[in-house]
Amino acid sequence: MTRTRLAVWGDPIAHSRSPQLHAAAYRVLGLDWEYGRRQVSAPDFVAALGDLDDSWRGLSLTMPLKEEAFRASATVDRHAELTGAVNTLLLGDAPAGFNTDVGGIVDALAEVEVSDVGSVRILGAGATAASALVAASELGATHVEVRARRPERAAGLRALGARIGVPVSVGSLDEHATRVDLTLATLPSGTILPTDSAEALAENGGALFDAAYSPWPSALAARWGDGTVVSGLGMLLHQAVRQIRIFHHGDPATVLSDEDAVVSAMRAAL
Repeated sequence: MTRTRLAVWGDPIAHSRSPQLHAAAYRVLGLDWEYGRRQVSAPDFVAALGDLDDSWRGLSLTMPLKEEAFRASATVDRHAELTGAVNTLLLGDAPAGFNTDVGGIVDALAEVEVSDVGSVRILGAGATAASALVAASELGATHVEVRARRPERAAGLRALGARIGVPVSVGSLDEHATRVDLTLATLPSGTILPTDSAEALAENGGALFDAAYSPWPSALAARWGDGTVVSGLGMLLHQAVRQIRIFHHGDPATVLSDEDAVVSAMRAAL
């Protein structure tokens, strides 16, 4: 049986734009693949995965399933191994797990010529913060400062920083903000910081990548003035491009045929 079915799973999932992105790409590539969405909770993930037959090619995973998918993977790529999170599963006898969020952040920033930074501030200490930290390392960061509502949650980021050779300091969101080259905001959509904190972060934050994109501009992005600002839609687009490479070639680094046209069609579908 030919594997032609794919989907994005998560909880909630109705808001996901992944079906539009993937459908646009597959039209350009001439692939007769079906890509849908399904609401799956973390406790139901293993059973739902086990119910899939040989018609299934792969899955995109969003919250809260990235850690579940990591545990279900027979093999994982380097980004998934570092972050403990899988957002892409290539199905088969031995499911292969990948994290394309890291590359999505790097690629989104490369579009606005942010590719070589020294100091980085990450806002938030949740699941996306680990991908942001690895992305910061790949962008050349020599020091990363993590700011979180609950700084104690950042212990894992300190350990990850030690593994990848990037010193990580931790503080609260309202501490004095020193100047950095780049801010990677991983706070939940709709987060509104106190005015004084938001203004200080914006004044000293360099370029801003905000993983949020709905609503847009986010409350933080609206305070960034004339600085470079990249919304989470850039990450969404570019992580999906890497997913499609995986589903098509089995490798996130293997460029698609006529990839420029694929990306253009996906961007138009956002």
